[in-house]
Amino acid sequence: MSSVLAGAEDGARRLPGPNARIPDCPLARTIEVVGHWWTLEILHEVFNGHTRFESIRRNLETPADVLVDRIDDLLAKGLLEHAVGAVDSEDRGYREYRLTALGRSLRPLLLVIAAWGNHRLAPEERSIILVDIETGMEVDPVVVDRRTGVRIDTGDVVFARGPKASAMVIARYPEVAMTE
Repeated sequence: MSSVLAGAEDGARRLPGPNARIPDCPLARTIEVVGHWWTLEILHEVFNGHTRFESIRRNLETPADVLVDRIDDLLAKGLLEHAVGAVDSEDRGYREYRLTALGRSLRPLLLVIAAWGNHRLAPEERSIILVDIETGMEVDPVVVDRRTGVRIDTGDVVFARGPKASAMVIARYPEVAMTE
């Protein structure tokens, strides 16, 4: 059973998903790209080195026709690409995928979401943990500003309107004087 794919401006076919209520909202734009829960699951598989179609299908226990549609959606969104030579394979099970730069940029989001999911569990109840590969020590990711290294998960960091804010954004968010 193949899902009906929605047309896109670039001619690529995409699975229907959430649409931004406020088009210039960065949270809404992110949800439009990530869209479905399975997006993060497939990206997680590829991040962990499971790059062949059959390996992804087996690990996620997803019917092949459903996974075909989902991977095609991630290809159309520019999160995955075919590995060199892998697109030529007649047997889709042997096709191999790799993350694009856009796909790789979602890794920090995936790590923070996983850590957030673990925070509500006692350590002995966690089925997957994040560890430093060299030390084996569990890590607890935090979000910091790239320029200063200061944590931004505090009340000192707020949403403010940007220079191209629409009327909907202007109505909801303050203008904050920005400094260099």
